[in-house]
Amino acid sequence: MAEKTILITGANGQIGSVLAKRLAKIHGEDRIIKTDISQPEEEWGIFEFLNVIDTDSLVELIETYDIGEIYHLAAILSANGERNPRITWNVNLASYLNMLHIAVEHKIEKLFFPSTIAVFGPTTPRENTAQDVPLLPSTVYGMSKATGEMWNQYFYDQYGLDVRSIRYPGIIGYQSLPGGGTTDYAVEIFHAAIDHGVFDCYLNHDTRLPMIYMEDAINATIDIMQAPSEQVKLRYGYNISAVNFTPEEITAEIRRHYPGFKMNYTPDYREQIARSWPSSIDDSAAKNDWQWQPKYDLTQMVDDMFTNLTKSKSHV
Repeated sequence: MAEKTILITGANGQIGSVLAKRLAKIHGEDRIIKTDISQPEEEWGIFEFLNVIDTDSLVELIETYDIGEIYHLAAILSANGERNPRITWNVNLASYLNMLHIAVEHKIEKLFFPSTIAVFGPTTPRENTAQDVPLLPSTVYGMSKATGEMWNQYFYDQYGLDVRSIRYPGIIGYQSLPGGGTTDYAVEIFHAAIDHGVFDCYLNHDTRLPMIYMEDAINATIDIMQAPSEQVKLRYGYNISAVNFTPEEITAEIRRHYPGFKMNYTPDYREQIARSWPSSIDDSAAKNDWQWQPKYDLTQMVDDMFTNLTKSKSHV
């Protein structure tokens, strides 16, 4: 039997643009169907326009390309989501519920749902946050993802849908600018250090958050999707983490490369969002069940970010 194709929604995003290339290396470009609501910056492989709310177009793509796996990455992130809660809910959750039903009807073999540390809230213990804790998210983004996790478990229990999910911490990568998340400062700060030598941070100097380097985030995504089904014991969403730091701590690492770098602190509404999230994560369940293991610590991440960013900016 020929290998079925893989559909990625939100393929132009911070994660999707990197994941698509990695999956193309594994399966071949002709097996990866990238979709989004705008034209990608890089033209390669197969791209189709798709608004995830448009279920008819989604079904047409699944049937046309004989889709076997779906990575449903399309979403409006935490900070942007607060500007229009209703649209955020429709894009993040209503479209996903449609996706789940379609996946069952068309016998999709595997479905990936990206959850997030935003599912946690002010009632959650902030240090070494356990896998199973009370969820009372403070943003519509977190609400949509927490509800999505419950639907994951429901569709696995009721229909046997092979749905897999991880709770991403803040993701740091050089490949693209992020798209409106509360942890985005940890990417923007690198560009500011190179381009301007100064950065205005919208979080306090001591606000600690869990983070992960893009390479590790992509590895985790592929690892859980490639793991034997019996090893994926939690269907709603696994905690994963790699590093945690404050703006002050990452500034110190950046000054190893740019000693004159200046950091200003002008906290805004995103500080309150960040304060409702964990400062560190217990990801022992992912490590035990499907052998998740990050490779990059803070120093390695900062070094690799500057190596790649300075290389890419010198070619602009």
